[in-house]
Amino acid sequence: MTKILYLASQSESRQRLLRDSGIPFQTIAQDADEKNFDHTLPLEELVKAIAVSKMEHVILPLGKTEGDICFVLSADTLGLNYNGEICTKPADKDDAIAMLKSYRKGSQTGTAFCLDKKVYKNNSWQVEKRILGFASAKYIFDVPDEWIERYFELSIKSGVHYLNVSGAVAIEEFGAQFLKTITGSYTGVVGLPLYEVRQALDELGFFS
Repeated sequence: MTKILYLASQSESRQRLLRDSGIPFQTIAQDADEKNFDHTLPLEELVKAIAVSKMEHVILPLGKTEGDICFVLSADTLGLNYNGEICTKPADKDDAIAMLKSYRKGSQTGTAFCLDKKVYKNNSWQVEKRILGFASAKYIFDVPDEWIERYFELSIKSGVHYLNVSGAVAIEEFGAQFLKTITGSYTGVVGLPLYEVRQALDELGFFS
């Protein structure tokens, strides 16, 4: 019997968090339409809905033998600026600049994850158990005007492109120098709340 964790995300930040934690995984694709959601929903409700939709649209490889087990992890991260407005991924550079400036006054980021334990039966993967989790944090991310261009350059070099992250905010590595305060889940802001994910994997028997 084989057992594996599939990460349904191309996010370099999420992959790095898992790698640094020593949690083995393989990436897979998903084709959910993230724009087709009501962005007036409360933050937790919205990111949970998107995480579940991603799970429902994962592209899994076929199992090899009856009874094979796999664990599938999807996630979504969104932020709220000080006005309570949802900040998705920036549309362009000007949008990214506006988002960064709004985060100087304080913001909140929430990440939801959906973790499935699936069993291969009758030539298909069937959900045995699902855990839906959420973590958030409030923080101040302050990139001065004269540093914005440098911040963008560093984000591209690191592989965490500012156009591919919620609110153009990357608080890890190069971005740590602009993180003034944080209360809550640091890894949740990065893109995957590791404490909660580890608990969920343990509950589903991934480490046993």
